[in-house]
Amino acid sequence: MTTPDSTVYRRAVPGFGEVRIRPLDPAGDADLLHGWVTQERARYWGMLDHSREDVREIYEYVDSLTTHHAFLVLRDGTPVALFQTYRPEHDPVGDCYPVQDGDHGVHLLVGPAADGAEHGFTEALVAVFVDFVLADPAHRRLVAEPDARNDKAVARLLRSGFELGPEIDKPEKRARLVFLRREAVAGLLARL
Repeated sequence: MTTPDSTVYRRAVPGFGEVRIRPLDPAGDADLLHGWVTQERARYWGMLDHSREDVREIYEYVDSLTTHHAFLVLRDGTPVALFQTYRPEHDPVGDCYPVQDGDHGVHLLVGPAADGAEHGFTEALVAVFVDFVLADPAHRRLVAEPDARNDKAVARLLRSGFELGPEIDKPEKRARLVFLRREAVAGLLARL
């Protein structure tokens, strides 16, 4: 079971609050995640019709892998996002593009806002995630693969400094690859 001591990242972000990242607890966080992934706003996550048990089982499987990791992100103690990382060479996406040494994959699902949209919220979260993942010097380029129809997510990633890659076909979706090189993150991380 995940405890407060299992925090893997903690950062006070000026004007935003304290952000903490901890490993996802598949059983303990299943109700929360199920509530997020089954909302229409999360349709691109591909779990709209999943039961709570389905969600728990999926994240138990992810938790069993050494190449894929799921994290819960908290802002001032409140869960605000699901963040996943993976090694592309050990994921189906690695069959869809020429993986480079140092590539590290990321997925982000922002939870529903309690008080409506907050200007700069997702930008701050993306900066935190980039800082967290690139703390490992072996990670030289981030790879994301949002659904190609998810214009909002693609645009957000491009505004954060990611570069547009090709569209690819995965079994579950047509995706748009985007890449963020370590050298291109200075402006994004200036907020932290």
